[in-house]
Parts: sequence; C-alpha cells; structure tokens
Amino acid sequence: MSAPNQTGLAPLLTDEGRRLLDELRDHDPAQELATATRLRREHSAELVSAALGQARLRQRAVAKFGAEDAYRMYFTPHGVEQSTRAEVAAYRARRFAALGVRRLADLCCGIGGDAIALARAGISVLAVDRDPLTCEAVRANAEALGLSELIEVRCADVADIDTSGYDAVFVDPARRGGRGRIFDPEAYSPPLSWAVEAARKAPYAALKIAPGVPHEAVPDEAEAEWISDGGDVKEAVLWFGTEPGARRATLLPGGASLTGRGLPDPAVRPVGRYLYEPDGAVIRAHLVAEAAEELAGGLIDGTIAYVTSDELRATAYAAAYEITDVLPFNLKKLKALVRERGIGVVVIKKRGSAVEPEDLRKKLKPTGPNSCVIVLTRVAGAPAMLLGQPVRA
Repeated sequence: MSAPNQTGLAPLLTDEGRRLLDELRDHDPAQELATATRLRREHSAELVSAALGQARLRQRAVAKFGAEDAYRMYFTPHGVEQSTRAEVAAYRARRFAALGVRRLADLCCGIGGDAIALARAGISVLAVDRDPLTCEAVRANAEALGLSELIEVRCADVADIDTSGYDAVFVDPARRGGRGRIFDPEAYSPPLSWAVEAARKAPYAALKIAPGVPHEAVPDEAEAEWISDGGDVKEAVLWFGTEPGARRATLLPGGASLTGRGLPDPAVRPVGRYLYEPDGAVIRAHLVAEAAEELAGGLIDGTIAYVTSDELRATAYAAAYEITDVLPFNLKKLKALVRERGIGVVVIKKRGSAVEPEDLRKKLKPTGPNSCVIVLTRVAGAPAMLLGQPVRA
C-alpha cells in the first residue's frame, strides 16, 4: 500500500474519507490486503490506499498521543516518528504559560504536537513548517481538535519568519536525515547555532534537542533541561529567559524536577543494603551527585551511575533495589545460585559490563517460582554481579 503522502490528505478530509477512517480504526494490519479488496468495491482505490496508510499511522501514534486524539488526527510518516509525546508537550506548554506567554512562534512545527499542547494551554500559536503536506496535517489537526482559532499555520522557511511580535519562540529542528539520527547539533535542520540566535531575539524561548547533546554545546545563558517520561529519556530542552546556567532533570508523568547545585562527585563506597538506579534524565543532566546527596549514598564505582546506601529513602529520581548478594562476576556461580533458589523470572540490568543480558539469560536457563534482579556492573573497578529485589513504592 502507498503511504498517505502520495496524494496529500485531501481525500481523507471529505465526509467519505472520515467515515472510512472511522471504519478502519480497529483494523488488523495483517488482514490489509483482504480489507483493501473489500473496500475498493465501494470506494476509489486512491481513497482506500490513503485511508489504510493513515490508519496505520494513527495506530502507531496512539503511543504518543493517546487513542482519543490519535484517532482524530492526521499524520505523515515522519510526523509520527519525530513528534513530541503528548505528555512532554503538555508539560512544556505549562512552563510557557507559567511564564506569561500568550503568543508563541512554533518553528519547525511538524504535524503540530507541540502547537496543540500550547493552544490547549491558552497560547496563540503561529505554526511554521516548510513542507506543504506537513502544514496540511497541522491545519487538519487543529480543526479536528477544535483549536483552529488558536493555531495559525504558515508554510514557509523558518528563516523568513519575523518573530518580533511574539512573547516566545519554540524551535524543534529536524534531527533525522536520510541515514538516521543526526548527532552533530550543527547538522540539525536548521542548525543549533541558528536556533540559538532565534532564541536570543525573543523574551522567552525553548529549543528541543537530542538528550545526548554534549554539555559544552549548551550556551552559557541557557537553562538545560533533560526530560524523561515513564523512565525513558525523551529529549533535552534549552530554555532562554529563565535560569541561565541551570541544569535540570524533570521526570514525567509525576513532574518531579531536580536542579543542579554544582556538587562534587559522590565518594565511592562499598555496596550497602540498597542500590539506587538514577533515572536517565538525572544521568544525562549530570545530576547523580544531587540524587546521591538526597539518598545519603555514594557510588559503587567512580565511573558507574549506581548509588548505594544502607538507608532506604523515598525518591522520585531513582529506582531502588534491596541487595542480597554482592559477588565477583562468575557465570558458574551465578548459574548455581539461580538453580538453587528456584529463580524462574530474571530481570537483568547492566551498566559498565560487556556481558549481553539476553546471552546471559539463555545460559542461566531460569526455572522455578521465584524472581530476582541481577545487576551486572563494576564495583570499585572490578566486574561484579549484584542480586536483589526491587523495592516497591
């Protein structure tokens, strides 16, 4: 089947197109050939092809936008891949609204995920993208979600947009090319340097960048925020006009936010009763020291982001495990322990270890009624295996 971008979205925006998309909401992609054959008896081949392609995109988009919105919205293949997760976009929109932003220019808006969140926060948005099909999708999405009065769509090069009349600018450069992800910020489209200059012209601005951005690439006047959602690091954002030089890790959906205080690296100490695994946003933001201080803990190794403590403390910034065994890594010993303890469910974590978890799982052949977390790591420079259980909240 051809993707919906072959003919644009126009066939899908008709009453017939909308009814067909509603009918395909729960279709099984494995039965697509049979479905297409059946639908072509009543609809044009062009419409059926476009609808099936859009139905696939909507099913993929549910993970980012939720079913209620995803099955009303319109997507492009790149738009689904690159759009911001709804929870993250809503959080950012709340930050803008709290700053008093009422008019914002969303440059490189994609299919409108951020524009939608901003409009729902009461902000008037100019959504700009240079791709005509993408702009068509933004307009369709604004109308489908009842936000047309707050979202103006302009198909143009972002370099040609005058943002002087806006309270804020948001820039989401393209970070994927023909060969996949782009890691050099200057290879973004537009480059990070251009986005920074655009940000400096506005009272407030936010630039969405890859979470792996080198800290030395962050301008001195920017606040850098790393955001995770459900434990997965989603993005980094450079904020202008807020807290220059600040480093922050924000964890969604709860919204806990840890701010850097310039602490020195924690001391290395023996593994205690509890092991804490900091959230990825905390690690990316280089705030393991701040998390360790909150936990009254130290590191198990100077190069490994695992915090240990003899004390159990509630924290939003790390997952906690109660450790029962701390042993030098030895496959034969580990297999014996798994067998003797009747461990059938094994969760394998690794940090600083060359062992591949799935290869290890095959070798362990776990069977039995019990479960265990196995942490493959280094303790004071030596390969080690830690066994334990997750601490329930």
